[in-house]
Amino acid sequence: MPHGSLSLPARLCLLAPGAPPPHRLVRAGALADLARRGLLVDDDGIATPLDLDSRTGDAVLDGLLDLVRESLPHDWRTWVHLRARLTYDAVREQLVAEGCLRAEKRRVLGVFPSVEYALARPEVVASVRERARESLHGPAPAGAVPARDAAVAVLAAAARVRGLGAAGAGRTAELLDRGAGAPGARPVLRTLCAAVRAAHTGETVPAAG
Repeated sequence: MPHGSLSLPARLCLLAPGAPPPHRLVRAGALADLARRGLLVDDDGIATPLDLDSRTGDAVLDGLLDLVRESLPHDWRTWVHLRARLTYDAVREQLVAEGCLRAEKRRVLGVFPSVEYALARPEVVASVRERARESLHGPAPAGAVPARDAAVAVLAAAARVRGLGAAGAGRTAELLDRGAGAPGARPVLRTLCAAVRAAHTGETVPAAG
């Protein structure tokens, strides 16, 4: 399948397999995807559904949207962590259904059932990784980078995904503008990047601005 049809959380899941589990990065990608579509909006720092009825047609994104609607209000940083494995597990199941991952059932200690995931389409992962590297370091102006590629790149770089490296501050700011999508979503994407960086590196960085 062409990787262009993959959602933000699906691309991030493929970019960052293994340890540590990238569940917070994947959740941040799902939040960013919903914010870019204008379906989650910022209300004084609180992640707020635009309405009670809108759907994306993507089971993972719609599942998260329903979870936010049914829960007490929380800020964006809290949603990066809160029950993030639900989104991570749903994305992996989606990638299995789409043929990008392979689920292998095993038993721990010969008794407890477990599922391990392996890449089934390494060429898709290679394409996603190359697009992220090009977005961060390529010669094209940030304004020419596809908007979803820009969002994936800044989130993956914030998580220090291996093999990508970090862009300069100016390039990162331009990619944040490009990747935000919906009006007003830039501060949200910046906050999500800050939360991901703190979760994956222990750094504390300002989110606003």
